Amino acid sequence: MSTGEGRDRDSEGRARSARPRDGLGRPLPYGAPGVERQPEGVVRTPEETVAQAQRLLDAGMPFHAHEVFEDAWKSRPADEAALWRGLAQLAVGLTHAARGNAVGGARLLRRGARSVEAAGGTHGMDVPALVRWAGELAHRVERGEAVDAAREAPRLRGGGLE
Repeated sequence: MSTGEGRDRDSEGRARSARPRDGLGRPLPYGAPGVERQPEGVVRTPEETVAQAQRLLDAGMPFHAHEVFEDAWKSRPADEAALWRGLAQLAVGLTHAARGNAVGGARLLRRGARSVEAAGGTHGMDVPALVRWAGELAHRVERGEAVDAAREAPRLRGGGLE
């Protein structure tokens, strides 16, 4: 549904952009070929979430991985929220860093690292390595280094970069 202002909205008035997006989630012109969006509201097991997010991260699509983590954040038990929210923030931090937004990228990488580190459960993820990865990448981004999302993708299980 679209309002008179040209913004895509769902039946309850929430923004739902129908514009195609590139691999880093940037909107493209209507009609341009884009990367298929992740379906919203998918309930996955933690293992499925980590596997799907890792595939997207490895493909250089951290924005799309963030959407997978966001589904887990919203559908998993409340005591796991900090973990999934933190992972979503790490993915968005990588997205911003790859887009050249050093301030936003570094801020979200550090915020996500704090959330992941404070979370209780890990579902087999190497939390210390993820926290280390986020801190190192945030530092490099602040120094002005360019970031390639696929090359910088963290290993969610097995520690740090591949």
